[in-house]
Amino acid sequence: MNWEPDRDEFPIRGIDVSHHQGEIDWPTVAGDDVAFAYIKASEGGDFKDGAFARNWAGAGAAGIARGAYHFFSLCKPGLEQAENFLSVLPQDSRMLAPMVDLEFTGNCARRPQVTEVLKEISDFAAQVEQARGRQVIFYAPKDFFVAYLKDQGLNRRLWTRSIWRSPSYARDWTIWQYHHQGSVEGISGSVDLNVLGPGIAVEDLVE
Repeated sequence: MNWEPDRDEFPIRGIDVSHHQGEIDWPTVAGDDVAFAYIKASEGGDFKDGAFARNWAGAGAAGIARGAYHFFSLCKPGLEQAENFLSVLPQDSRMLAPMVDLEFTGNCARRPQVTEVLKEISDFAAQVEQARGRQVIFYAPKDFFVAYLKDQGLNRRLWTRSIWRSPSYARDWTIWQYHHQGSVEGISGSVDLNVLGPGIAVEDLVE
C-alpha cells in the first residue's frame, strides 16, 4: 500500500518513468488518479532512453499531461547535454516544462566545485530554454540541493524529493516526490510518486 500526502491538501498526483518501468499500460495508469507524467528522454552527453517515444505517445493517447526530463551528468559539459536532450525533446506547445534531474544517485563519481557545476547547469538551462521558450524545472534531492543549489539565486522552479515527510530543505517548491517505490495500476513493479504543491495546477507547468 502506498503512503501518500493528504489528498485534500495535495490533490494532484503524478509519476516519473523511464525504460526501467518496462511496458506501461497508459490507459490503466490514467484511471488510477495519475494526472501528469514526466518521462525520461536522455542522460548525459549521448544516452537516449529507448522507451521515450513509446511512453510519450502512450501517455498522450491516454490523456495524461506529459513532460520530458534529462538526467544531468556531473562528468559532461552542460551544452553537450542540452544538445542531447533537445535532440529527443518534442516540439509540443502543450507539454509540461522540461525538467533536469540533478542528483548524486546514479551519477558519475566526480564532484566538481560549486562554481563549475553552476556554470554547466546554467549552460544547459539557457540552451534548452532558448530552444523551447520556457524555463526548466530543477529536480534536486536534499543532498544535491545543499551541495550546489542552495542560496545560489538560480530562480527556477524546484522539484523536491522527501520520502515519508513533507520537504523541509526548500521553502518554495512546485513538485514533491514523496515515494520512490510506489505502485500504480498499469505499471509492473515500483514507480516514483509525486504531487503538485498546494494551489498549483497542471496547467501551471505548461509555461
